[in-house]
Amino acid sequence: MVHALSLGCVLFGTWLLLSGHFDPLLIGLGVASCAAVVYFTHRMDVIDHEGHPVHLTLRGVGYWPWLTVEILKANIDVARRILTPGASISPTMLRVRSTQPTDLGRVIFANSITLTPGTVSVDVGEGEILVHALSRGGADDLAAGEMDRRVTRMAGGN
Repeated sequence: MVHALSLGCVLFGTWLLLSGHFDPLLIGLGVASCAAVVYFTHRMDVIDHEGHPVHLTLRGVGYWPWLTVEILKANIDVARRILTPGASISPTMLRVRSTQPTDLGRVIFANSITLTPGTVSVDVGEGEILVHALSRGGADDLAAGEMDRRVTRMAGGN
C-alpha cells in the first residue's frame, strides 16, 4: 500500500509540475486521473519495491550527492582529455565486480557507471559488469570498488 500511495503522489506531483494549472477543476481531474492510474496498476499487480523503490529514498540521500561529485570530477577529466592536445586516451574494457544482492541494485550500479562521463556499462551479468572506460585511470578508479560499495550499502546489502 505504501508503494501505491507514493506512486500516486509522484504521479500527481509530476502532473502538477508539467501542467502548471492550479484551477480547482483541473486539479480535481489530475487527482482523478492519477488515482485511476494507481488503481489500474494495482489491479495489474505491477506496483512493487523494484518498480517504485520507496525503500531507497532515505538511503539515496547520502548516495546522490556523492554520485553528483563523481560525475562532476569525471566531466572535468573528460573535458581536459578532449581539450588538451595529445592527451592520453586509452580505451579500456574491464569487468567490474558487482556485489549488489538484487537486480535493482545491479541496475543502479550499472546506471551509475554509465552516468559518469568516460565510462559506459556494456553488459550486466551475475556478479560482474562489463565496462568500457575512456582511460586507464578511469578504469582503475572504477576497479577500486568505491562505487560498488556505496551502491551495495544504498541497495540494502552488506
